Amino acid sequence: MGKNVVILDYGSGNLRSAERAVARTGADVTVTSDLAAAAEADGLVVPGVGAYAACMAGIEALNAGPVIAERVAAGRPVLGICVGMQILFDSGVEHGVESKGLGLLPGSVTKLSAERIPHMGWNTVEVPRDSRLLAGLAGDERFYFVHSYAAQDLDLLAEAGATVTTASHDLPFVAVVEAGALSAAQFHPEKSSDAGYLLLRNWVAGLG
Repeated sequence: MGKNVVILDYGSGNLRSAERAVARTGADVTVTSDLAAAAEADGLVVPGVGAYAACMAGIEALNAGPVIAERVAAGRPVLGICVGMQILFDSGVEHGVESKGLGLLPGSVTKLSAERIPHMGWNTVEVPRDSRLLAGLAGDERFYFVHSYAAQDLDLLAEAGATVTTASHDLPFVAVVEAGALSAAQFHPEKSSDAGYLLLRNWVAGLG
């Protein structure tokens, strides 16, 4: 497709597996901590694994927050993955400690209310008709999740005009959010076989 995509290296995330998965779409992919490259790319991927606070510390150490925010404000696509999705919200609460997020999506990321934690493995999602990222899904595809925390206030996102795809682990939580130039997935597209590839292909196809 000829689009330039930067995967932001801020010390967290499955960088190489994400690189391979995005490259499969035909995009020209670079893994870098260079903020100028992140600002100028057709698309920016913000990965993330581990603790919310640690990911935010990495973003702050790189001073990447303003670049991500400026891209979104300018309508330039950003895709958050797993904890890279979670830090886009106002805050995250882990082990009773609240950490400030990037504030690009409303609400807080909190512990799942489920009998089995973490939520790990394959799960289906409920896709709204107006989803661009998941357009073309047959409806029974499964995605790969590994997490104990999630955004769960669906009403706040609806009030903000976001398109929300949900999954359930005892109770519903946000699996995918689409809000203008900002997109994010709680699951790992790079580990989700053909369904994950479809999401990435749709995202790359929508780059300017």
